[in-house]
Order: sequence, then C-alpha cells, then structure tokens
Amino acid sequence: MQTKDEGMSREKQYDPENIYRLKGRVPFGKALLLGLQHVLAMYAGNLTPIILITGICGLGDIQVSILQNAMLVAGLITLVQLFTIGPVGAGLPIVMGANSSFIGICGNIAAMTGGGILAYGTILGAGLIGGLFETVLGFNSFAGGSGAGDYGAPINFLVGAIVLIIIVIVKHFTKGIASNSAILIGIVAGYVVCAIFSLFLPTTYIDASGVVQTCSWVLDWSKVADAKWFALPEFLPVSLHFNFSAIFPMCIMFIVSAIETVGDTSGITEGGLGREATDRELSGSIICDGLGSSLASLFGVTPTTSFSQNVGLITMTRVVNINCISLGALFLVLCGLFPKLAAVISIMPQSVLGGAAVMMFASIVISGIQLITKEKVTGRTITIVSVALGLGYGLGSSTDALNLMPQMIQYLFGGSGIVPAALAALIMNIVLPKDKEVCENQN
Repeated sequence: MQTKDEGMSREKQYDPENIYRLKGRVPFGKALLLGLQHVLAMYAGNLTPIILITGICGLGDIQVSILQNAMLVAGLITLVQLFTIGPVGAGLPIVMGANSSFIGICGNIAAMTGGGILAYGTILGAGLIGGLFETVLGFNSFAGGSGAGDYGAPINFLVGAIVLIIIVIVKHFTKGIASNSAILIGIVAGYVVCAIFSLFLPTTYIDASGVVQTCSWVLDWSKVADAKWFALPEFLPVSLHFNFSAIFPMCIMFIVSAIETVGDTSGITEGGLGREATDRELSGSIICDGLGSSLASLFGVTPTTSFSQNVGLITMTRVVNINCISLGALFLVLCGLFPKLAAVISIMPQSVLGGAAVMMFASIVISGIQLITKEKVTGRTITIVSVALGLGYGLGSSTDALNLMPQMIQYLFGGSGIVPAALAALIMNIVLPKDKEVCENQN
C-alpha cells in the first residue's frame, strides 16, 4: 500500500514545467491528451493526399489498405524524429505524415503514365529515389472541405465557428492542462455539436444533379462499424516502377520538401523553444524526411514530410515535450494496426477540423513572420519574399499559364505554387548580394 509520503514524493517527480521542455516526465493522462491533440491536428491532412492520388490513379480497391499503411508509417517516422536513430531525426517534436505538396506532381505523373496501378507504382518508385536524394541533402546539412456538395453551407460555418469559439475560450480563460488542450477540447466539442445537430436538423440534401447526398457535417458511424478490429499492414501493396521522366521532377520536388522541413524545424525551435535550430537538428530532420519517404513508398504510401499544422500548435501552446508527442505517434501506429480506431477519427467533419485549423494555420503565419523579421528587414529580404510569394500565388492559382511550356516544366510546376515559390526564394538568396550591414556583422 502506498504511503502518503511516497505519493507526495512521486508527485514531485513531475515538474509541471516539463511540458515546455524537450525532455522530462509528464503524467500519462496529461501526456496522452497533449499527444492526441497533435494527431487530430494532422489526421485528415495525412489521409487526404493518399485519397486524392489513389483516386486519380483509379485504385479504389486497395485504397483502404494504403490508408492504413499511411497511419502506421506516419507514427513510426514521427517516433524517429522524436528520439533519433544515429544521424536520423531531429530530436524535436516534429510530426510526420503524407505530404500534400506532392499532390500536383503525382497527379501529373499519373496523367503522363495513363493512370492505373502502373502510374501509382511509378509515383512510388520516384518517391523512393527522391527520398534517398533528399537524404543526401540532409547529410550535407541543407540549410467541409472544398469539393463537398454542401461546401459553404451556413451550418458548416456554424459548426466551424462553434469549434473556434470554444478553442479561444478554453485557451484564454482556463489554465493548465485545459488551456494546453484547447484544440483537442474544441474538436471533441465539434463531434458533440454535430451529433446533437443530427437529432434535430435534416442530414441530407439534394445536389445539383438531383441526387440525395449526406451533409458533410454528419458523423458517419457506419464507417466505424464496417472497419476491422485488427489488420496487419501490407508490404509492397503496389509494385514499384522507375521512370526517369518521373524521378527527375520528383527529386526537384524533394528539394522543396527539404526547404519546407527546414522551415518547420526552425518554426518549432523559434516558436516552442525560443532559439534557432542547430545544424544537427536541421540535418537530422531532413534525413528523416527523406528516409521516411523512401520507407513509405515500400508500403504504398506517397512521400512524407513534417506537418505545419503541428508547428502552429506548438507555437500556440509552447508544449514541446517529446514524451507527450510520442504518445500521439504511438496512437498513429495503433490506428495503422486497428482500423476501427482510425475510423473514429476519420469521420471527423471537415467543418470541425476547419474551426481548429483557423487557429493552427494562423499560428504558422505568425511563426513565419517572426522568422522573417527576426533580423532587420532589408530591401534584399523584401525582394526575395515578394518575388517568391508573387510567383507562388500566381502560378498556383493560374494553372493554365503553363500550357505552352515543355512537358517536364508542367510536371514540375503544374498544380501547386509551392515549387516556384521555394525555388525562386532559394535561387535569389544565393544570387542576390548580401546587404552591406549583414556582411560587416558576419566579418
């Protein structure tokens, strides 16, 4: 039987400030809540690229098994980022998952190869080689969703607004674990709100084609009922194919992914730890990003990367304890082994996630602004940021602008403004002469 003194001694082992430190013991229940918050922040984003790319390739028959693998791979790679294996991993609270930045180039490769299982195998083969290419960059220390029939319906705005309001109230009018778990509390509240609405409001609508559709805010519990209790992941569910025309643009895209990872890693250290990322942390995060993408391809999963949603969450809460985040990663692994558990999260309405995303993505923007303005904003900085944003937004929103360009250029830049923005910033940062004051300070 535990004595009073033993209980008090055990409580003293848990410093409440440990959640704001990379390492340190945190009570299991508290750590689990904070870890699950990170899973909910990235869950839909991790599945969306797989759903879209397998849909483009027409692989509906094996989509479920690939989605299961995506959860398992995300959890395993996140654990490596957290705890590191030799030079692999940053030792920072970086959450990994399928990279939506690759949707455009994967769609172009699918169109180039005619779709089907061959197209998806070509994407995976290019991802395997591209991931190894990014790994080399790391060793060199390379410094209601849209589309739904009821998209924009007032009730979707209402659900999202309720979630956002609850998050703001909990974040700023409570303290301790409640305040730090504001995102999780808001999302759970969103589930409850949707369940209540379904009791009193119509759950279907007639679309423009006259077909009856289920409203996007409705919780589809049938997916949970149909999901298996346990299933082992399938290794090489799709045979890999290697095509240079796909590998080359994919490698260029992995340069962009490495830049994104550098930004996320820097955002975590700046926003959560109040310091710059070390070369070791940047290198480890990129190596893990690359090797993780190569591993993902062996399980039929598209390239992975760090999730900016989680960077925003860390910036907002300052909770960086890797032991907390590791419980979220273990939950992802369990989702990969127990599909019924994953199904409970997968039925989250987009409007619920959207309400939480407002806070998270706004935090990402603030984190980026802090990085840009940490040093004196000069004409050189303004030029680089302006050109990158202009090209990225312009080409990203005007896909027809590249119709007359060579096919390889269309594969690389079509469908997303991320690639032109990143490459423009990278090239200009190398080419433009540094400001005189900066050079004098470095000397």
